Amino acid sequence: MRSLFWRIFASFWLAIALVAGLSILLGHALNQDAWILSRHPGLKDIAEDWTRLYESEGEWAAQGFLEQRKFRYRIDVQVLGENGQPVVRGTFPPRAAAFEARNNDRRLPWRRLTAEYRSPTSGETYLFIYRIPHPELDAWHRGSLLWPVSALGIALVVLALFSLFLTLSITRPLNRLRGAVHDLGQTAYQQHTLARLANRRDEFGVLARDFNRMGARLQSLIGSQRQLLRDVSHELRSPLARLRIALALAERAAANEREQLWPRLTQECDRLEALIAEILALARLDADPGAAHPIDIAALLDSLKADAQLSAPEQDIRIDVESGLNLQGWPDMLERALDNLLRNALRFNPAGQPIELRAWREDGNVRLSVRDHGPGAAEEHLQQLGEPFFRAPGQAAPGHGLGLAIARRAAERHGGSLHLANHPDGGFIATLEIPSLPVQRE
Repeated sequence: MRSLFWRIFASFWLAIALVAGLSILLGHALNQDAWILSRHPGLKDIAEDWTRLYESEGEWAAQGFLEQRKFRYRIDVQVLGENGQPVVRGTFPPRAAAFEARNNDRRLPWRRLTAEYRSPTSGETYLFIYRIPHPELDAWHRGSLLWPVSALGIALVVLALFSLFLTLSITRPLNRLRGAVHDLGQTAYQQHTLARLANRRDEFGVLARDFNRMGARLQSLIGSQRQLLRDVSHELRSPLARLRIALALAERAAANEREQLWPRLTQECDRLEALIAEILALARLDADPGAAHPIDIAALLDSLKADAQLSAPEQDIRIDVESGLNLQGWPDMLERALDNLLRNALRFNPAGQPIELRAWREDGNVRLSVRDHGPGAAEEHLQQLGEPFFRAPGQAAPGHGLGLAIARRAAERHGGSLHLANHPDGGFIATLEIPSLPVQRE
């Protein structure tokens, strides 16, 4: 991953280092004797030219060369031999040494530089002493600043362009994310809005992919909530309509006939109460479940078996639990999910065939399955089973289509899933697959 942190860190670090380095180098270079000796036109190559002229044409030619340099560049030069004595008279004014001695603690009106040069022909070593007046040196400095200032200017331009690129690389993705957040708030979010940003391999790409998943999840939840409201409205109309019809008949019936209508009214009220209870149970699964607790799977399945056989004593329920199997989760939620799966199996399981409850650990997950020996479900409807209020066509058993939806939502709240399938040996099998550790809630 091309980390945005390291990109920003390296960019600012390099920028600071480059500017600081150029400033330090520029300041040192302009004050270094070597810089002046190599760059000043009056001093550049003077030692080499003087030595060649002195050794080939003699003292007078060498002295004339120094006087020409002084006339042209206002630079005084003195040349000493290996014995420390002047080789030529030089161009220093008389009593210059005494003047320097008297003003040693004060700033002299000139800059003094020295350099040694070894003749490649004779092997002699000469010490060149230069004295440049400060006004002349300052004037040359101002003229020689063009190159370093240009280099510094180019560096600053490059840094400005690089900073602009870095700023745009940060602000543009943020603007796209801001637009996506606005669209999500207006329920007009489209996942392809951040498709290009999600292809990046830095933090913005990770954020865009997470945002896409969040947006898809929120849109799915909003869509499911809207569908749930429509389904609830539709499902509530039927018992309410029947209640109205029964009440209208009761109002018109004679006193002895009303007694026959009360059981029907009671039955419709019970159905309506059961439907509302299941809707509330489904809605409560979206609330904060609180802290997770240890769940004894064997004890939970035994309790479910005992409750189920009170209402269906003719059914044979068999339990197979892996030894020492435990789970961290929310007992009430898991019990409600398994109870719905078990009751769904009881409605379709034929007499004389067992209902099998199994629990085992596989690949770090806990699997809880409920299998019946009923007719199963059509393959084309397996994907829709578990959606609120969906019931496969042709079912005569009572129900509202919320039991499997409650089981699926409970599994998802545990960070797991619900798998529905027809068993290869006949019947229907529903399996809850739940991680051993609960999902961490913020």
